[in-house]
Amino acid sequence: MTRLGKNFCLLILGPILVVTLAGVASAAPKKGGTMVIINNQTPRHLVGAVQSGAATAQASTQIFAALVRFDKDWNPHPYLAESWKFSNDGLSVTFKLRKDAKFHDGKPITSEDVAFSAMTVKANHPFKPMMAPVEKVDTPDPHTAIFRLSKPHPALLLSLSAPLCPIIPKHIFGDGQDPKTHPMNLKPVGSGPFKFVDYKQSEYLILERNENFFIKDRPYLDKIIFKYVQDPSNRRVMMERGDANVFTFAQDTQDVKRLSKEANLKVTKEGYYAIGPITWVAFNVRNKPFSDVRVRKAIAYAIDRKFIVEKIHSGLSTPATGPIVPYSPYYSANVKNYDLDLKKANALLDEAGFPKGKDGNRFSLTVDYMPGNNEQQKLPAEYMKSQLKKVGIDIQVRSSADFPSWAKRVSNWDFEITMDNVWNWGDPVIGVERTFMCNNARKGVIWSNTQGYCNPKVDEILEKAGKEMDMNKRKALYGEFQKIVADEVPIYWINVAPFHTIYDKKVKNLNQSIWGVMAPSDEVYMEK
Repeated sequence: MTRLGKNFCLLILGPILVVTLAGVASAAPKKGGTMVIINNQTPRHLVGAVQSGAATAQASTQIFAALVRFDKDWNPHPYLAESWKFSNDGLSVTFKLRKDAKFHDGKPITSEDVAFSAMTVKANHPFKPMMAPVEKVDTPDPHTAIFRLSKPHPALLLSLSAPLCPIIPKHIFGDGQDPKTHPMNLKPVGSGPFKFVDYKQSEYLILERNENFFIKDRPYLDKIIFKYVQDPSNRRVMMERGDANVFTFAQDTQDVKRLSKEANLKVTKEGYYAIGPITWVAFNVRNKPFSDVRVRKAIAYAIDRKFIVEKIHSGLSTPATGPIVPYSPYYSANVKNYDLDLKKANALLDEAGFPKGKDGNRFSLTVDYMPGNNEQQKLPAEYMKSQLKKVGIDIQVRSSADFPSWAKRVSNWDFEITMDNVWNWGDPVIGVERTFMCNNARKGVIWSNTQGYCNPKVDEILEKAGKEMDMNKRKALYGEFQKIVADEVPIYWINVAPFHTIYDKKVKNLNQSIWGVMAPSDEVYMEK
């Protein structure tokens, strides 16, 4: 028996994994209070089963419970599922559900709701790989759900955690309407620690305590209020005045530095481990000159990652050397690095057949960037303009009116180079594969393989790693994958986006998970 945190035990019986509730007593935090959270991202709706993104996940995980939850050390714990067991061949997983859990309207949660939710996620969620191996979910009784898989799925438990697979009520969402546009997406009924009260898009979301939550004596807070504030100065003032308690996904240097000086506030990078946001430069490798790896390597050598991190980001971000973030269990540092070397860059461009003309230029290209965050997107793009001029590349920086305009251009492959920010989402199967698999070059779909990269060897490695249940073997496979793509550099990785949570010191138990503020807040309380 191995202890998994303060409340649960992990039993390993041969190839079988069972997680059970241990019921260890702990001191009870104080009840009451309202936590006000501010962010600049507004959710299109509140149901994470059919929509990805931080804004949706922050709300959805409070309203809906999931089968499992994770701690800070990547360990799974029971949530709606009391226990689970993998079959010897890894092709089925049996979940035993709590018998006391109910939706906010009083209806009991059954295995039918679990099956309906999983298949709804599979059919509608943009992250196709995470549920692709799930062929069906059997429901032999109301409190047993058996996931039948086409292949072993080591990322299944993470895929079933709250930000990715909320359990939604079949009696509401199973009425035949399109789940993506269902009217209840804007006034949802879930089973999570907080109930929906009111929502005004682009302004606020109000949630209140679920008095019938299935975990005894939780949640501790009376209310959670999300306020969606676009103006950066207003967000800072709200935190300074105490009008808000928590500022999530803060990454602007001015926000972090100014608010870190406030005596009543704390600033932390914790809670973004599973999110894994990487800022990078993507090449459209379908077309010349970027179809030539020497050109891609030359541009990588000409960009000074260290300058971007230390000067543009004031040292708040972390360098990224590959497609997996450094704090992931699957990260490998054994990859090709492209430290600034203008001599190498010039030599590679000469070798690739792009000599300098009389004006000193070799060729011209356009760099796009995703609007919305100047420090992570616009400023590095403008820096590239001056930097690449040193090796004879003339750069035009192209802005987009808004995110949809940029996304339409990039997803339809109408670009040469673009800045981007893409998330790992906890497991490479969920957030990394999509960028590199040959068959995921899907026109019109943003954050797929928009650069058109295709290497059958990489596909083979990712396919093996995606069904390998042995952790050490998985790490080795992903290490090999990272080495290959770093050498072929279809993407030049710059930095891990410096997400911070800024919060009032009286807020306790915040960020107790790899999902941080995208995890349920039933353990959060306010010190009076």
